[in-house]
Amino acid sequence: MINSLAYEGYTANIHYSSADEVFFGKLIGVNDLVTFEGTSVEELKQGMKEAVDDYVETCKTLGKAPEKSYKGVFNVRVSSDLHKKIALLASQYDVTLNDFVKSVLQYASAHQELGDEMFGLR
Repeated sequence: MINSLAYEGYTANIHYSSADEVFFGKLIGVNDLVTFEGTSVEELKQGMKEAVDDYVETCKTLGKAPEKSYKGVFNVRVSSDLHKKIALLASQYDVTLNDFVKSVLQYASAHQELGDEMFGLR
């Protein structure tokens, strides 16, 4: 399982610092660096709520969008062997390589438990 918290449509990655004995989080998918912390889970959750509410209010005041915009285009670097394999698979299904990769990504995003298993989070 990914260590994360969600509040009002925002998600944060959560970590623990044993040196400082504190939980800390960072909002993801936003245009700025937004962090928070707490010494307990309840403090951490409250810290996230306050950070999100403050960030959204600040963005409103500044007239800027809080969420990061995504173009829908990104580069993926793979080995030449993998490139060949997926190009051949796409061809066998009579779809473009782009459509094949997009379908695989859509499937993976709908089945998060596969990622948990792949990355040893189970």
